[in-house]
Amino acid sequence: MRAPTKTDLLGATAVGVTIAAVGQEYLTIWRRGRAPLPTETEHVLEAGAEAARETVEIAVTGYRLSPLRENSLLNLMVSYALTAGIVRVATTMIRSRGSFGPFRNRTVSGRHIHHFLPGIALAFLAGGASIVSRDEGLDPWFAVPFGVGAALTLDEAALLIELEDVYWSEEGILSVQATLGTMSLLGGLALTLRALRRGERAVLDGGGVEKGAGAA
Repeated sequence: MRAPTKTDLLGATAVGVTIAAVGQEYLTIWRRGRAPLPTETEHVLEAGAEAARETVEIAVTGYRLSPLRENSLLNLMVSYALTAGIVRVATTMIRSRGSFGPFRNRTVSGRHIHHFLPGIALAFLAGGASIVSRDEGLDPWFAVPFGVGAALTLDEAALLIELEDVYWSEEGILSVQATLGTMSLLGGLALTLRALRRGERAVLDGGGVEKGAGAA
């Protein structure tokens, strides 16, 4: 078994922090929200499901109350982080099995088509559309394909720097990729928590039903 690399450790740290933060938020909402605590009911699973639904409600409310710029940045970071993870899984599966669902190695005139090419095109198109558009309300939507394109491009940053196919070599695992992925995930988490705080103020402290008050 190989020793964990810096990339592995950074990725594991980012995922662990994210899971811990989501779990802490869920427990906080369960404690403050409508669902009865485990010590207050015999139907713990139903109470847990109610707390989960309220967590989603708070997240959606917080997102709606957040400024467009924050939502755009959050969408960009989340789409980047998810795409970066999916791409690494996909390329690993393609290398070992030859395909990953509809994805497989593509060649044109004997040349391998690297995924940074559609990534650059997608990021350019989304960024250009956002600049040209007069509707700022569309920016959070344009941020999603921009984040996807950025992830596809930066995943092959080593190839672009070395000017040769070093994707599966030591040079191919650049610290900048791991750093950008980790920063994206943690930055997205920070923005998500800010949105959740807004949702908590609106749902729990404002128009929401306080625990113990109940419905008439």
